[in-house]
Amino acid sequence: MGYNVQALALAVSLAVVAASPGQVWSQAAGGDFFTVQQARGAPTVALGGTVIPYKEVTLAAQLPGRVKYLAGIEGDSFSEGTLLVALDDSELLAKRNSAIAQLANADSQLRAAGIKYDRELWSPQSEAAPGGMGIPNLFDQMFTQPMESFSGTRHRGVERRADLYSSGIQINQARNSVMAARSQIEAIDAKLRDARSLAPFDGVIMKKYIEEGDTMQPGQPLLVFADVEYLQVSVDVPARLRPGLSEGMMLQAQLDVGDQVVPVRVAQIFPMADAQRHTVKVKFDLPQGVSAPGMYTKVLVPDFTAPARNYPVIPTSAIRYNGSLPGVYVLGTDGRPELRLIRVGENLDGGYTSVLSGLSEGERVLRSPGQGVASGWTSAPGS
Repeated sequence: MGYNVQALALAVSLAVVAASPGQVWSQAAGGDFFTVQQARGAPTVALGGTVIPYKEVTLAAQLPGRVKYLAGIEGDSFSEGTLLVALDDSELLAKRNSAIAQLANADSQLRAAGIKYDRELWSPQSEAAPGGMGIPNLFDQMFTQPMESFSGTRHRGVERRADLYSSGIQINQARNSVMAARSQIEAIDAKLRDARSLAPFDGVIMKKYIEEGDTMQPGQPLLVFADVEYLQVSVDVPARLRPGLSEGMMLQAQLDVGDQVVPVRVAQIFPMADAQRHTVKVKFDLPQGVSAPGMYTKVLVPDFTAPARNYPVIPTSAIRYNGSLPGVYVLGTDGRPELRLIRVGENLDGGYTSVLSGLSEGERVLRSPGQGVASGWTSAPGS
């Protein structure tokens, strides 16, 4: 456990030893002294998480077909809109040509139905005279047709309205045929678009599941594409620690490679906890270029439910390692250096480190020991 970073940064200060034999030794060693200060803050809990891309998508096949084009392999970068995968679309193109022919036929039927309607409107068939000699034709128009209408055996107006209605129905049917053909073309065009997978944003192929020539079925994954320029750490935070976090809050994280400590920002707090594990998923923004997707990272989350603790704080430059054992040069009562074994806590902002044990408040440590400083190991007073 550690403590709140902001409180620690405010607690550190520099103190130079007054004129004494120790000061003379310090100048000879090429350094100055730092008076150990106590920093008070909430303890922190180190929670493990995984580095993930800021954006990641899995492209899947939307229709059956054979893979005829694959843009690259894992690690290849592509800009937004670049063709990544293409399936064979020969059958779809044939269906589209057939639908275009059907559209042309439906359009011809529509024009023919319109001409027929105009003919019925301006030269109705029900009123046309039957063929024959001139006198019979004239006799039919002057006497036969009027007598049929007068006697009620035939109604020319009703017949004309029926012919016009029939012609109008043919126009509607032709229009529906045109609409159906166009809809069929649009559906085929949509499938043609599904046969081509484009990069949704600038990114990198993270994993591919196919090779050229593979036969795909709908739903099968093609490849994983991600934006790795910006990375995040995904951490499952225990529910008791959730109240101590807020979006935009700055914390510290320790990378798995090199034990580098970097600042992270709370980017997203999921609104619902896991019902079985009783954890809340939290995403933290990482600085650019410090890690890679899939790496392990520990994030130091404040635990405000635990009692506050005090820890000494010293400059990181004061720590020297003998093998894996950390120590600092403490000014002794005789003004000589004593190499003190300590237990190191966490790295803080501004080049400071917390000490879990081995030092007490008010003791003086050499800020930057020179190469000529030498002393045996000592233990903290009373330890």
